[in-house]
Formats: sequence, C-alpha cells, structure tokens
Amino acid sequence: MSNYFYVILATVVSFAFTWLTMPLLLKICYKRRLYDVPNERKVHKILVPRLGGVLFLPAMLISMSVVLMFKIFSEGVVELSSWTFIFVSGVFIIYLVGVFDDLLGLGANVKFIVQIVTALAFPLSNIYVNNLYGLFGVYEIPFYVGYIITVFCTLFIINAMNLIDGIDGLSSGLSVMALLGFAFLFYMQQIHIYTVFALAAVASVCVFMYFNIYGSAEKQTKTFMGDTGSLTLGYLLSFLAVKYAMNNEDIMPYRSDALLVSFSLLLIPVFDVVRVILYRMRKHKPLFGADKSHIHHKILRIGYSQHKTLFTIIGLMLFFMLINMLLKNILNFTFIVILDIIIWTSFNIWLDKTYKKCCK
Repeated sequence: MSNYFYVILATVVSFAFTWLTMPLLLKICYKRRLYDVPNERKVHKILVPRLGGVLFLPAMLISMSVVLMFKIFSEGVVELSSWTFIFVSGVFIIYLVGVFDDLLGLGANVKFIVQIVTALAFPLSNIYVNNLYGLFGVYEIPFYVGYIITVFCTLFIINAMNLIDGIDGLSSGLSVMALLGFAFLFYMQQIHIYTVFALAAVASVCVFMYFNIYGSAEKQTKTFMGDTGSLTLGYLLSFLAVKYAMNNEDIMPYRSDALLVSFSLLLIPVFDVVRVILYRMRKHKPLFGADKSHIHHKILRIGYSQHKTLFTIIGLMLFFMLINMLLKNILNFTFIVILDIIIWTSFNIWLDKTYKKCCK
C-alpha cells in the first residue's frame, strides 16, 4: 500500500475517534462537574470542562495502531526503532501527569520534575540538537552541549504551549499550524512515519477546536484542552522540532535551514514566554507566577474579542513563518532571529502604546 493511504488512514481514524468520543467525554464531565473554575487570571467567566485534551493521545495511538496493522498485513514485517518506545513512554508519562493535574491538581515542582525526566530521554534515543547551523557563528556542537540544549528546548516548548493556552483556539491553533508544517517537512524528506503521526494529531486537535471555539456551555458542548492537551502537544512538538533540527545525513540530507524552520514553526509561543519572563524579572515578580501579561491578554486589553485576538495571533504567526522562509536564502540565520526579535518587540510596544492611548 502507498504512503498516501497510510497518511489518509491515520487522519481519518484519528478524526473519527475524536469526533465520536468527544460528546461522550463532555457528558461525563458535565455530569461529574469536572470544570475549569474561573478566576481573576482567566478570560472565561463560566464553568467549562477542561478535559478535551484527554482524547489527543488515544486518538493518535489508535490511528497509529491501525496503520501498523495494515502495514503488517501488507508488508509482513514492521521495524520499530528505539526512539519509538522512548517517545511513546515519554508522551504517555506526560499525558498521565496532565490527567492527574486536570482532575486532582499537581504542584508545579512535580510537573517540572516529570518534564525533565521525559526530556532527558530524547538524547538517550540519539535524538538531540547537534548543529546550530551558523546561529551566532556556531555549527556542529559536541554531544554534551547538544544534550543540554535539547533538554532545555524540550522543557521550554512544553511549557510555552501550556502557558499560551489562554483563549479559545489559541494553543490548539498554533499547534495545528506547527504540526502541519512538520508533516509537510517530513513528507518532503520521505520520512512518512512522522507525517502520519503529525497529521493524526492534527485531526484530533481540529475536532477539539470545533468544540472549543463553537461549542456552547449552555448546551454542554464546550470544552477546554486542559494541561493534558497542552502538555501532550508541547511534548509532541518538541520531539518533532528536535528531530527535524538534528543533522543526521544517514536519515536526511544536510539542510542549512533545519533549525530555522523548527524555530519559525514555534516562534510565537517561545517568544511569548521569553517576553513574559523578562517582564516579570524587570517587575521583580515570581517567574512562574500567574498573571495577565501574555500576548493574548495584551491584545484583549485593547478591545479585541477572543476570536479577533485569535486571528491576530494566527496571522502574526503566518507573517513570521513567511518572512523567515523568504529571507533564509538572503540573510544569515543570526540576522533573521535578530529581525524577528525586533519585529516582535515593536509589535508589543505598539500594543502597550495603543492600550495607554485608548484604554486607560
């Protein structure tokens, strides 16, 4: 069977599973009163279930299992590498932590320790950043440096996707864009297993987005993804980003823009967390405290609706992706990153000035 068939099969199975089980999950959540309770930091003011992301991992694993069964039936033997078991184990642990946190509540320290343990596993399966492709003049780097960078980036991406999950469709929308990007990139490199996995995730997340954005709390059809969803997506995206950025010419040819592309697909959540951390340091606030200083909060403050804020950030993400891809053959990697920082900073300054001018 062709790779097209497996890609379509995984997408359809994941979509169908999530579409059929989401209403059942919502019935359980509303019956058991498993709500995300509003507070002064959150945008929503009504009781909404926060377990929509519980279906992401089962949908992906079921769709991949169906694909594997078809491959075994048609090809007889399917080889699974060590990264498969390490990745599945890691994402399952992250998933369980998210479920426990959404249901019972876990301390930040517990979640962070688990994230570190799962992030340490990537380099052990020989998946790590081993080349900076000229960023600040650095190219190949030794294993121990790459190990540290990989763990740091993994933790950063996981938490970035979790922290930007502040309005309907934002974390899921940015995730879908990044997953589609990685699916296309790996498809072009003829590494179809990553394409299949990424599109299976896209299908499940798209179903969630429908219930998240267009669902009604009054009709008991609305849900949030919760930490289960955002942590799972963050772990998946960090894996795909590191895998694509790694220079392994036995698997993929050398790509001078590999790290730039991975960076561009995750730019908005990463830049947002960096800006928030710098802001809290400047204001002498706890770095891991909760406040309303994220990019979506700033856009909401100038009078934009949730939907308009969502489209603004999605549009900004598309802008960064487009400009980085247009400039990759013209400017040095370092200059492109500096330009991105200047544009991001300018946009935030404009938001601050607009708020002071019209809203204070």
